[in-house]
Amino acid sequence: MSKPANLPQQLDHMLRQAVALQRNGAFAEAEELYREILELKPRHFEALQLLGSLALQADRVQEGIEFIKKALAINAKQAPLHSNLAYALNALQRFDEALGSADRALALQPKFPDALNNRGNAQAGLNLPLEALGSFDRALALMPDFAQAWNNRACVLRDLGRPADALASCDRALALQPNYPDAWSNRGNALSDLNQPREARQSYQRALELAPAFADAWSNLGLTQIDLDEHAQALQSYGRALAVNPTAAETHWNRSLCLLQLGQLDAGWKEYEWRWERSRIKAGRRTFAQPLWLGDFSIDGKTILLHAEQGLGDTLQFCRYAGMVSKLGAKVVLEVPPELMRLMSTLDGVDQLIEAGHALPPFDCHCPLLSLPLAFKTDLASIPSKTPYLFADPQATHEWHTRIAAQAEGRLKVGLVWAGGNRPHVAELRKNDARRSMTFERLAPILDVPNVQFFSLQKGPAAQQLPRGDASVGVIDYTEELEDFADTAALVANLDLVISVDTSTAHLAGALDKPVWILNRFDTCWRWMLERADTPWYAQARLFRQPALGDWDSVIRSARDALAASGAAGKPV
Repeated sequence: MSKPANLPQQLDHMLRQAVALQRNGAFAEAEELYREILELKPRHFEALQLLGSLALQADRVQEGIEFIKKALAINAKQAPLHSNLAYALNALQRFDEALGSADRALALQPKFPDALNNRGNAQAGLNLPLEALGSFDRALALMPDFAQAWNNRACVLRDLGRPADALASCDRALALQPNYPDAWSNRGNALSDLNQPREARQSYQRALELAPAFADAWSNLGLTQIDLDEHAQALQSYGRALAVNPTAAETHWNRSLCLLQLGQLDAGWKEYEWRWERSRIKAGRRTFAQPLWLGDFSIDGKTILLHAEQGLGDTLQFCRYAGMVSKLGAKVVLEVPPELMRLMSTLDGVDQLIEAGHALPPFDCHCPLLSLPLAFKTDLASIPSKTPYLFADPQATHEWHTRIAAQAEGRLKVGLVWAGGNRPHVAELRKNDARRSMTFERLAPILDVPNVQFFSLQKGPAAQQLPRGDASVGVIDYTEELEDFADTAALVANLDLVISVDTSTAHLAGALDKPVWILNRFDTCWRWMLERADTPWYAQARLFRQPALGDWDSVIRSARDALAASGAAGKPV
């Protein structure tokens, strides 16, 4: 078809019409007109950029990016286009590119709140929360009623461990835009960090009234229901989230933890495999040419690599499966962190022990340690519960014996651990670490129990809480001499009892078949299940559980009473 002579006027008329349609919400009609303009003039700048923003509004992100890039090829001096491109790239989690686009927008127009907001989101995605906070603060200084920037600012304040400030930032967003589902959900997250689950639940419910298909809010509501001991409701919430987004790794992960807590191990182990799809774990996933073994083929006569993952406690708990793997006729290569190497040499069923980071020998297949319960279809009745399966070195144990007996003078010998590891750089771990740990001062009522001699087994920063050179505290500290878990095992072998929060030392005591009392947070780790004072994983473990979130005082009172009875009896009771 030949182009009309008055094409510029015609295009101008069509463009005005399309813009009016778009303003009135007639998006499909506007889009049709923009496409007609591009048929007549493929490099029509306004039609390309407006089609780009329409595609982004319709959540057709890849298409939006293509239109915006075509517009930028015609005129690269438009700051809003670079900013829109940053927004679209953030939506696809291409944060590096998004940051570049936001910076180009700001080079053209330094005081551009939208571009600063998109820049902040890119920085947050690149795990640069302080820089992101700076971008959001600059955006808000220019435009104080920018609700999205207040909401995004709340997310990075949580990442920075500032939940009270995050809550205030959400409230600013909601004062500007009361029906803002994301801000309600983020408000719930901040309240959850502040250990206010009832208030958090109300915020998630408000988000879901406004946006019933908001998968993240359903998933986060599930987490808060766990904090409220509403596990059946939590499973329903996870189900709602997965109905919207069936491949959401975080939701599958949360669901797996809930199923395992409820003792529904069969379904729980299957869901637990989703851990490898989680963004936090994905980077550390081991990729081998050899196949993953999950009990689905014979390993008789084959060499299998079992590799440690996650924390030291997990390795201590699940290394017990090595003997079962060996009984299937396989040669077992076990790879563990350096601090476990000497101790693991006492484990049955291991043909070759490899320190993590060292070259691996040839092998035919592999299995991460925490996939072994799935491979063996472990249920409550078939947990391999025989202890001890790890052993202290006899020579080192003997050397400690004289020293410890001299200090105890016939009293009950009790080891203490009051804090787990501290991983502040990961929000979910920071919350768990804070919840499972207490301060040394909290133990004061236990330290008064007569006929007991205490020994510190606390390592890491929390060890500094033990008053130095104060004999009145009555806790002997040899931890400077403990280089690895074999050293700790030799000391623990000489104790009558270990009292520990949920940390690797509790698993060590359990694996050595020592009496261990675990002081446990209310939102318990899945392995301790619910409402039990015992555990099928360790014969000599006893659980003292918080009756409500954060209630350590009740735990300490119960442990004190039990310890007083043990001190009087001269053995743990």
